Amino acid sequence: MIRVVLFDLDDTLFAHRAAVESGILAYAQALGAPYGALEADEVVTIWHDLEEEHYHSYLAGDLDFEGQRQARARDFAARHGVALSDDQASAWFADYFEHYVAAWSLHDDALPALDALERRLPGVRFGLITNGDLAFQRRKVEAVGLDARIEHLIASGEVGIPKPDAAIFRVACEAFGAPPEEAAYIGDRLRTDAIGAARAGLTGVWLNRHDAVPSPDDERDAVDAGVRIIRSLDELPSLLA
Repeated sequence: MIRVVLFDLDDTLFAHRAAVESGILAYAQALGAPYGALEADEVVTIWHDLEEEHYHSYLAGDLDFEGQRQARARDFAARHGVALSDDQASAWFADYFEHYVAAWSLHDDALPALDALERRLPGVRFGLITNGDLAFQRRKVEAVGLDARIEHLIASGEVGIPKPDAAIFRVACEAFGAPPEEAAYIGDRLRTDAIGAARAGLTGVWLNRHDAVPSPDDERDAVDAGVRIIRSLDELPSLLA
């Protein structure tokens, strides 16, 4: 029986990508020329790609948390013919960040799923495992009111182990005093979240909101690990109960 349900934060419960898109478009518009020269879709794509590149450099230990922010700002500005020093890049990102924060929200299915899980699994406990800086992720959790529902927040920046390493999932289970087989983990990334959790002995669930097609290797490993797939958190209570 599942006694602990653990979630990824960004783009699983927290609508990170929507806030990023809203934030960068609002900031580019506020900056004016030369940042307004590109189409909105191109602006969003460039910013998303830079986040993927430099945030993974942070997770790999190649950049510190502020360094990845500076790199994202510096590279985005360079695409528009603007050169930024490290201090200027930090200030640029801080200004963008305010637009990002203004758009913070939960996915519409997040709280209803938690409520339904509590009804279907009496006594269930909730936690988060996130690849990121603990203070930054906690700020998001508190801003959207998840802190009232989440018992433990496990962040790779604090633990020193990123997903999909099995150790971070076991750290979370230990925090709850529960064996992995009594825990489920739900996330929007197939390998990082669902396969990683399943290989650590948890019930690994991939939240595939956008009908993404996995690579052949990911699909094979997901089947071998027993990963379950849902397309909305609305499906989760029935799956786990």
